[in-house]
Amino acid sequence: MNDITPVDADEYTVPVAGGGLAVTRWGDGPGAPVLAVHGITANGHSFARVAAALAVRGGPALHAPDLRGRGVSGGLPGPYGLAVHVDDLLAVLDHLGVERTVLVGHSMGAFVSCLAAVRHPDRIAGLLLVDGGHGLPIPPGTDIDTVLGPAMTRLRMTFASPDDYRAFWRRHPAFAGRWNTWADDHVMRDLTGEAPGLRSSCDETAVRVDGAQVLADEETLGAVHRLPVPARLLWAARGLGDEAPGLYTPERLAGLPASVSALELPDDNHYTPLFSSTAVLVAEQIHTLVQETVQVQGQL
Repeated sequence: MNDITPVDADEYTVPVAGGGLAVTRWGDGPGAPVLAVHGITANGHSFARVAAALAVRGGPALHAPDLRGRGVSGGLPGPYGLAVHVDDLLAVLDHLGVERTVLVGHSMGAFVSCLAAVRHPDRIAGLLLVDGGHGLPIPPGTDIDTVLGPAMTRLRMTFASPDDYRAFWRRHPAFAGRWNTWADDHVMRDLTGEAPGLRSSCDETAVRVDGAQVLADEETLGAVHRLPVPARLLWAARGLGDEAPGLYTPERLAGLPASVSALELPDDNHYTPLFSSTAVLVAEQIHTLVQETVQVQGQL
């Protein structure tokens, strides 16, 4: 599973409300850099393998922030919420001097990406959504603990050493038999504090606020139905615990707008498309979307 050579990463900080947003850049290909938006308890390094695959294709650089309340941006204060993430993404584009580009979002990051496109169609040229962005049929009263129970429990746990945290993740049903150096890099970036009290960098309040909006916020859930830009959705056949079916099924995607094309990832669960060999497909989809949007903009 480690058939792609990693590319060098640079780290920089973007001034945002309350402090500095940590961003990782991979690659230096031509064109506007792609902005990658991670999931609710993840960090920007979840896109390292996608960035390496994109570089192999000669694609543009990929920039991935650690969203507010996660990773190296874990200490950024509230208010939280998806609209604040959108503002932070725009700050990154402004910092880079990028007028308009493609976003790729995984899980919650897909919802953030849709909201960014609706609110700022002049800045977002296209979207690649990975197992997220389209609302799910959630029973009334469902909260984030019900949906993300194991992940929420992890945020309150402490670990004696990095190896203990690594072992915790290797036992996770989504990663059992699928562990590799890409997943390891992402997990180690999440770890903060000092032994024996190491813990996840994710701020629980941020996760709760963001998660509530993904589950029930009208503007967030409606964004995918009002997209003013080209969009593609890659959906995993298996769920957060490697169970079948996953978050999406053909029936659940029946309400997806015809303007959003959908492609099943039959060998992946919710977590793995960015870490498995499917990352090559994700990179191909990004590269194709970039080329299509460049052509469209050239015709305007």
